[in-house]
Amino acid sequence: MADFTDEQLLDIIAAGETDRVEFKSSLQGGAPKGIREAICAFANDLPNHAKPGIAFVGVEKDGGLLGEPITEETLLQLADMKTDGHIVPPPTLMAEKRVLQGKEVAIVVVQPSDSTPVRFKGTIQVRIGPRRGIATAQDERILNEKRQSGNRPFDLSPVHGAKLSDLNLSYFEHEYLVKAFAGEVLKVNERSLEEQLAATKMIVAADQPCPTVLGILTLGEKPLDFIPGAYIQFLRVDGDDVTEDIIDSLRIETAIPFMLRRLDDKLIGHNRIAVELGPGLVEKRTPLYPLEAIQHIAWNAIMHRSYEGTNAPVIIRWFNDRIEITSTGGLFGTVTSDNIGLKGIVDYRNPNLADAMRTVGYIQKFGLGIPLSKRLLAEAGHPEPVFEFGDTYVKVIIRVSS
Repeated sequence: MADFTDEQLLDIIAAGETDRVEFKSSLQGGAPKGIREAICAFANDLPNHAKPGIAFVGVEKDGGLLGEPITEETLLQLADMKTDGHIVPPPTLMAEKRVLQGKEVAIVVVQPSDSTPVRFKGTIQVRIGPRRGIATAQDERILNEKRQSGNRPFDLSPVHGAKLSDLNLSYFEHEYLVKAFAGEVLKVNERSLEEQLAATKMIVAADQPCPTVLGILTLGEKPLDFIPGAYIQFLRVDGDDVTEDIIDSLRIETAIPFMLRRLDDKLIGHNRIAVELGPGLVEKRTPLYPLEAIQHIAWNAIMHRSYEGTNAPVIIRWFNDRIEITSTGGLFGTVTSDNIGLKGIVDYRNPNLADAMRTVGYIQKFGLGIPLSKRLLAEAGHPEPVFEFGDTYVKVIIRVSS
């Protein structure tokens, strides 16, 4: 993350708005939307400056410093723009308060993304000079080419030997695409199928239609043909030890949107409902576990696991006294055993898979899964989930309520 001195920031403000600088006087009215669009454009870095962009709050269009207080709430609102799910894949940004010439301003410093194009609410925002707008087809091609030349995360690696025929193109055209892009973009869509697949990162490029890891995981007809560990092994054990009888098992080995649907069916089917008669013979129905808590932990396991160099699946073992969810790959990036689940602490081994899961509706807000699961479990009388960490795995243990 670049550190700017006060003098550098004042020089940037004096130069006015550019393709790397945006001014907002406050966060009132439509300003939050404008800042999110600017963040998206800075992350896309269409001019390829390979330098961060900066959005200022508390600065007028002519560069004047307003001097209004920058509150903790303002900084939280700005920082939350990284993880609120409107910008995908999540950008790398930092929000902080600075005092320039005795007046408070907030700055949001946004790093160029290595997973372009980045979208805001289904639109690809770009910036040329002070102008901000929706990317044209040519802009998208440039962003796709920029992604190919950069340091790509593993989920954008090409899957050699895979072809377009290995993808579920009907699902892509009729379901995924309409969720990924805003209606206004699709109405004027002049992109070929290959260009659409490239813009959503399902293939390397329109003129290089080799599916990416993301494409195989999200659209693959048979993901296991190319990514050996891309499945879920579900086991229902009749007891409290793995050596006891298995009363139900399922190997879910389809593309992730369909995998998550089948997993939900299995979780719902085993989540026994207790029925009690309360006053006035009113039924009180209580599931064994809060379903949403289990779902979020399972979705996190699928999203954050390592798909590289392993044949191991995500394993869900449902015992009589607990559920164990094990994901391959250790902790990643800024997430540690000390800060996992804390608000604002989030990192992505598979940022584009996170985008895809957000697109199909399984992630609402990034970084919410573990804190929400903890709260739901506590409200239902369950012990706090236990996390076990190894170099090659993360396990979460959810116990029944006492």
